[in-house]
Amino acid sequence: MANSRWRMGGSTFIGILIMIVFLFPVYWMVKTSITPVTELYHNPPHILPVGATFESYINNFVRNQDMVGYIGNSFIIAIGTMVLSLLLAIPAAYALARLPIKGKGLMMISVLSIQMLPGIMMAMPLYIMFSKVQLIDNFAGLIFADLIHSLPFAIITLRPFFLALPGGLEEAAMIDGCNKFSSFTKIILPLVMPGLMTVAVFCFLFGWGDFIFALTLTTSNSVRPLTLGLYRFIGQYGTEWNNLMAVATIAALPIIVIFISMQKYVVGGITAGSMKD
Repeated sequence: MANSRWRMGGSTFIGILIMIVFLFPVYWMVKTSITPVTELYHNPPHILPVGATFESYINNFVRNQDMVGYIGNSFIIAIGTMVLSLLLAIPAAYALARLPIKGKGLMMISVLSIQMLPGIMMAMPLYIMFSKVQLIDNFAGLIFADLIHSLPFAIITLRPFFLALPGGLEEAAMIDGCNKFSSFTKIILPLVMPGLMTVAVFCFLFGWGDFIFALTLTTSNSVRPLTLGLYRFIGQYGTEWNNLMAVATIAALPIIVIFISMQKYVVGGITAGSMKD
């Protein structure tokens, strides 16, 4: 009994220690955002904020509202990436999982290969292609570019969910009066809802956190996302750390809110998908 308590206490201590290590960068980001400029370069640095001020938040979101525009652009790109990824990935993953198609293995290897390509390798070819079809410096171009990573991820993640469904499900639904489309929308899709929500969250994050494609494919502030807005604080003669961290804190809020509110679905979707293929 005593050994069990010591083991549980030790596990709890190690868990808390790991949590502190992972959360410390987030704490330092928030702490730096409310630290006055005069205290930023204090040596040794203060662990707790000294003379805390919200001046950097007021400067960047009240007096100068450029960052609000960047946040709006990020939401447009992230939601567009999420919606388009789901619209294309759902039928693709369903077909690769449940329809008699030749060359499924080759298709999956191709999808996986695209997923593995670094964004920096695709940025210049995309710039050349998009410049010929007027997709430079607009939201559609950025959304299509982000699909390069979000769409393969969505197909690879959703396919095991469709594979796990019983083979005769569509036939049973059609006997009860459904046609092919209604059996898919009314029977199949609700059963893979955890996978859909997992994919939706990660596709949103692909669009929200993109930097390389936004840097390459945009020329004006009217379509630039928040990731490029952060870059404005890094100059030739130094970095405005308090302003940078204030905007980064606001940029991280949607991600934190999404993961906290949908934690059950995201974690359940990842573990379920990992065991069914």
